[in-house]
Amino acid sequence: MFFAGGACCCCPVVAVAHVFVLLVAAVVSPVPGVRAQAEDIPHNEVKNWALKFGVDLWEFGRQITNMNEIQRKYRERESKVRRKDGLLLIRDLAAEVKNMMDIKMNSVLRLMEAGEQSALANQEAAVKSERYVNDGFGDYKSLESTDRYDQCAFNTTVNCVLLQSTYVDPDSVDETIVRDMQWTDNLDPIFVSNYEMDPVLSWQYFGSTKGTLRRFPTLRWPSYSGLSPSALFDYRLNPWFVEAATSAKDIVIIADFSIALSDYKLSLVRATTLAALDTLGANDFVNVLSLESSNYEIVPCFKEIIVQANEKNLRDLRSAVAQSKFAGSSNFTGALARAFDILHKFNRTGQGSQCNQAILIITDGPFGPYKEILQHNKPHMPVRVFTYLIGKDDSNAADMNWIACNNKGYFEHIEDQRNLREKVLNYVLVMARPLIMYQTDHPVYWSPVYLASKVDNLKATDTIDGRLMTTVSAPVFDRRNHSERAANLLGVVGMDVYIDDLKKLVPAYKLGANGYSFILDNNGHVLYHPDFRPTQSDSVRPQYKTVDLSEIELPDVDTNNNTLLLELRREMIEQREGETTLKVKNHLDNMRRVSTRKYKYFYHSIEDTPYSLGIALPESYGMYELLGEEEIKLTQFNITEYFKGKNWKVHPDWVYCEYNYGNEHNFKTPEDRVLHFLSRTKRPGWKWMSLRSRMPQREPGTSQVYNTWRKEKDSHYCDKNLLQSLVFDALVTDSLEKQTSQISKVDKHKSTNALLRMQNIKNSQGHHMFGVTLTFIATRSGLLRWRDHGTANNRGPEPHFSETNKKAIDEVWYKRAIDQHNIEPESFVFSVPFNSGAGLDRPLITATHAMFVENKGHRAAAAVVGIQFQHSSIASHFINITSACTGMTGCKKTCASDDLDCYVLDNNGFIIISEQSHHTGQFFGQTDGTIMDSLVQDGIYKKITIVDNQGACHSGIEPGTDSASSLRPFQPVIWLVRWLLGRLAWLAIETNIYHVLFPEWIQAQNEDPIYSEYDLGPDEFVPDQGEKTTDQSDKPMTDGGGDDQGSSGNDYKDMPPHPPLYVPSMKNAEYFSPVYNRTQPGITRTCRKSVDLYVLQPNRLNMSGSFNPLKGKLTNCHATGCERPFSVQKIPHSNLILLVVDTLCPCGSKQLSIEPQEVRMATDESGQPVYNCQDQNMFRRRTGKCINYHPEEIEIKQCGSSSALLVTSYLILLSMVTAIWIT
Repeated sequence: MFFAGGACCCCPVVAVAHVFVLLVAAVVSPVPGVRAQAEDIPHNEVKNWALKFGVDLWEFGRQITNMNEIQRKYRERESKVRRKDGLLLIRDLAAEVKNMMDIKMNSVLRLMEAGEQSALANQEAAVKSERYVNDGFGDYKSLESTDRYDQCAFNTTVNCVLLQSTYVDPDSVDETIVRDMQWTDNLDPIFVSNYEMDPVLSWQYFGSTKGTLRRFPTLRWPSYSGLSPSALFDYRLNPWFVEAATSAKDIVIIADFSIALSDYKLSLVRATTLAALDTLGANDFVNVLSLESSNYEIVPCFKEIIVQANEKNLRDLRSAVAQSKFAGSSNFTGALARAFDILHKFNRTGQGSQCNQAILIITDGPFGPYKEILQHNKPHMPVRVFTYLIGKDDSNAADMNWIACNNKGYFEHIEDQRNLREKVLNYVLVMARPLIMYQTDHPVYWSPVYLASKVDNLKATDTIDGRLMTTVSAPVFDRRNHSERAANLLGVVGMDVYIDDLKKLVPAYKLGANGYSFILDNNGHVLYHPDFRPTQSDSVRPQYKTVDLSEIELPDVDTNNNTLLLELRREMIEQREGETTLKVKNHLDNMRRVSTRKYKYFYHSIEDTPYSLGIALPESYGMYELLGEEEIKLTQFNITEYFKGKNWKVHPDWVYCEYNYGNEHNFKTPEDRVLHFLSRTKRPGWKWMSLRSRMPQREPGTSQVYNTWRKEKDSHYCDKNLLQSLVFDALVTDSLEKQTSQISKVDKHKSTNALLRMQNIKNSQGHHMFGVTLTFIATRSGLLRWRDHGTANNRGPEPHFSETNKKAIDEVWYKRAIDQHNIEPESFVFSVPFNSGAGLDRPLITATHAMFVENKGHRAAAAVVGIQFQHSSIASHFINITSACTGMTGCKKTCASDDLDCYVLDNNGFIIISEQSHHTGQFFGQTDGTIMDSLVQDGIYKKITIVDNQGACHSGIEPGTDSASSLRPFQPVIWLVRWLLGRLAWLAIETNIYHVLFPEWIQAQNEDPIYSEYDLGPDEFVPDQGEKTTDQSDKPMTDGGGDDQGSSGNDYKDMPPHPPLYVPSMKNAEYFSPVYNRTQPGITRTCRKSVDLYVLQPNRLNMSGSFNPLKGKLTNCHATGCERPFSVQKIPHSNLILLVVDTLCPCGSKQLSIEPQEVRMATDESGQPVYNCQDQNMFRRRTGKCINYHPEEIEIKQCGSSSALLVTSYLILLSMVTAIWIT
């Protein structure tokens, strides 16, 4: 007998008294009053009720599912059980993934080679007019669709050219852009060839450094997307472009956040710094320094270090950039010296990227003895210096230009928001010079995983309805000879790879139930994983692109002792082969259920890529597989006879057989495809073609390095093992369709009473008694069969079971049944929909049982059988049993009386049956948290804490709560005076006439206001109602382009001063905080969540070898001193317990929640969040070859566009003279 519980009162004194009562009660015999009350619960009857209820359901379930007959057929057909060789399996799977990735890289390199040769061949070609597609495509009749491109309408004979907003008018496109479009037109044959030779090819594209993007195939731009191609996010800032353009880099940004700067200059500094941060990826390292002499690092955690440019660190830096503003003394030389020291230290100690190093200086001018510092660090010039002069004043331009040109850098003058991003990007193109000059190495880059929609994969934000993909890309070098020494990057070629296509190469049936696979990159980030959750309800989770393995795997150990997991992570990053064992927590059903499993992990490198493949197999049952196949060619009967009717489905995501070119053969359903290939197997000349396409080897003696090949349109792939296993399972499970007329043989150890009881149930048509609506079976080959019982009226308005449970071994009920078999082999797992008592008129109970086949002493999972009951029928049967006394002496109380509350709880604490129907599907802790705590305290349930490191929380930002701090309303009188005095000067400067007279060496899109591409929500900028502020970002571009207001961002009709910058308020720091979601602004932010979940400990209820009831009571929970006894009994052959609670003592009850709660960040005295200084020493591996030096680079003289500064100075002087003359 145990005593557990808690007092209803919450004062400390009462709690101590309660503990004392428990201790005394455990040693001393209870007082008569307590004994009398405890005996009011008929504990022996509770045991009998549970026994009868469990046996009835088990015996009936065995009969109606025909499980014995099915198991007999598995044995008769000589199925075998084999132990898996995990290392051999992982080698085969990794080879398949590598082969596919090789094909993708081969296609990209073919595009790269063709691009370089085309540009070289067309060096002297005359410029011709070119037809290109931008905001429309007229020949819609030539468009087709296929599953390969998500049923989007496309054209596979030509590609389309998408231009940035600067070039939407063909008449305004300069000669350089037209020439680029001209020579890249020769990529069409390679686009088409890649498309024809790769059955699972996705989008291909070439993006030039000038701002033109070719994409294949041509796509009809959907009007519903609300996005014009001319308003696309600048692809040159996407990782696939920036990271492929150059090797990894260490960057230290020195930014002037002094309060001495005007609000306008300070906004430009922030915008330029943020644009620089956007050019970095997880292979890079970065820090941002201020000029504040007392505190250079703007993020306290990042003192004297550079940190990996992952999303977490970048958010910390963005947050600090938005808030940085100091009033103390500035020390430019001190910040510069600190930057050099940091880079030298990391280079010397082998940390950081160990490749390119650079300092980016963003200020309105240098001061102090900076030349001495530069000269001291100049030997061999390992660190490049790039300078950005902020503001219209060019008095310091010569100094900034000198710094850049003497340190292998580049100088830019940032006067306003126009072309800001492109000017910042120039530093990447300069750092790529050594790589370009060697002309030999073309590093292939694989981007982090990201979400993209069917057509909008070029948008700045991710989309919740998109597909996960990665992009493989490579740089295209300019091999042409120029009159002046140059090293130009022509652009980058890329190709999208769907993650689903990679997962298909690691078939789930080879891993078995509860097994899974995952891919890890060189930074420890997952490319895919079963617990990788990039979306949440209606939004994209923040920071989903860089989820670390240590954040996604949850070891069942102390959080501070995850050594085994970190060792696994390190081994995979180093691309080693190996295996290990780890016990982990697994959550199911949207983090409502939990279990723990011990897994065997096997891992292997994917050579020539940054990835490693891992698989996890449950240590016990997961190491064995059932071998059972029907040799189709040898069968003497028509195998399609076993696939008749509409009561079967196959796993929709598994590849049984498929044509390599799916657009040539369309099937309405996966079942139609299976039937088609089953019929083909009986035709003469049939070949299985079980080996996927292989990349051909280079032909000896050929100059073409990257070969092409083409399959026949009717070529196919078939997984012979899977398809023949499917046929085998279909033969075995065919009996589900046949009504059994006899009682299956009962095992010898079953009692005669059980046989008689089963006979009586069957004679009274037990399936009507229990309200059976459906029986089903799901097999290891992905086959689902079902049989409906009764009429459709009995099922309610919900979708049919087969519509929502197609995925066999991937369904939760399948996984739980397999786990339950380890606990109690002869049992069902019962479940009801969550909170169904309040939301469904006719809830159903689902019961599932795992069938294992034994062979030579080993057991392997073959299938899961199941039943769906009407909840009301099972509840009625339960009430009938618990309302009667089965003992000879009778009982005073039953579940029908008002003195007892009876519950049937499942193994995770959810209510299956209660006297109150609205409790159905509710977590018991919400109904009576006090008793739930007692069950946990005595070990009946175990509380397991799940930490969600991929959490997303609502931002809590209300639209219109703040306005941009940099907006300062100007008086209308001052506006008028300035308009009168400076009309000519304003037009001269703001139209940037010097760009016409002296064009810069790069031309690209004009930018909208500075922060327009930093994912601002509608609440981030609320202009004062008295101001006339025009936002051109949403105005459509006309076909002619002559009315393009967006190119300058000003309204010349009103002629105000320079338009205010769209800068988020410093008070709205949450936008820049590390917990803000840039993918869905204003909706979610990054956060960590935690939840306590519960799992039954059945051994606690079987301490003596027999399932006797455990008795407990809540003490000290009422002023009268009454006690509340309860009894717990395991229900045999199930995952259920019977809980009977006395209701006489009016104990209060608290509520427990299983909703994940945010783990709040610590705050300082002012309420500001304290930076969460994560471990910056997580192991990672550098990838690829580092090329950061070429001895002839010093011959390149181009180091800035300062030629325009002189013209600007003259224009400013002319404006001042004009203004004086007017006055």
